[in-house]
Amino acid sequence: MLAYLFPGQGSQVRGMGGDLFDEFPDHVALADDILGYSIKKLCLQDPDQQLNQTQYTQPALYVVNALSYFKQLKMDGPRPDFVCGHSLGEYNALLAAKVFDFGTGLKLVKMRGELMSRVRDGGMTAVLGLTITEIQNLLHQHGLHSIFIANYNTHTQIVISGPQKDLNHACSIFRENTSASCIPLKVSGAFHSPYMSEAQQQFSEFLEEFQFHVPAVPVIANLNASPYHPAVIRTNLSAQITHTVKWTSIIDYLLTHKGITLKEIGPGQVLSGLLASIKAARISRESIKSASV
Repeated sequence: MLAYLFPGQGSQVRGMGGDLFDEFPDHVALADDILGYSIKKLCLQDPDQQLNQTQYTQPALYVVNALSYFKQLKMDGPRPDFVCGHSLGEYNALLAAKVFDFGTGLKLVKMRGELMSRVRDGGMTAVLGLTITEIQNLLHQHGLHSIFIANYNTHTQIVISGPQKDLNHACSIFRENTSASCIPLKVSGAFHSPYMSEAQQQFSEFLEEFQFHVPAVPVIANLNASPYHPAVIRTNLSAQITHTVKWTSIIDYLLTHKGITLKEIGPGQVLSGLLASIKAARISRESIKSASV
């Protein structure tokens, strides 16, 4: 069995897709027409330093992920049995599952990026070295109810969202009470949290303009780490903006399928690194269980 994993924000880098744009001129031309600018120039040159701005990051990654997938198919690569994507990457998973076509997906991603970029309050911080339970307990003990779990990346790499001053306070608490470290993320707002509710509502209304197909292969959702049901595609896509990306749970679900191979499709190796960490933790847990029997 085979699963394809598509990366999200954080995997972008200037120069990405350099071997793809000339190979898929029709898709590139369509992307330029939808976006109103040259996607190739943005990804390869980034002359205006826009690649790390979410309204540009999201379309850029969607296009490069998509072209990477198309090249995989062009090389007679095997069709996946499952697909999933980290946050923005979920749109590429839905594309691979034929829920919508390339152009439709790009229109959705373009609007998603624009709406999310308008939320200028708050930020996101990666917490390394604590479990999700440890983080939640410390936040509760210190009354930091303004902070939410945004990304459950691995068992000890958790991203939190909230007002910047509260994130700073939380990190001070983590450092004082544990050996954890914090890394502020370069984003414009508190993504994957209730602070994005206005963007979610506007995106939900935008989604009503589109029709979606039944997934050709199971798409494992960020929202609940379960296969998409055709009836909840719109609900899942809008809710994803304000809810936790349950990446660890997604990988755990996929790994329950014996002999499955997980392959990252897109720029970089961010998801491959997370996968290695999740697998190591899984082996450790299984070893402990075996030793206790």
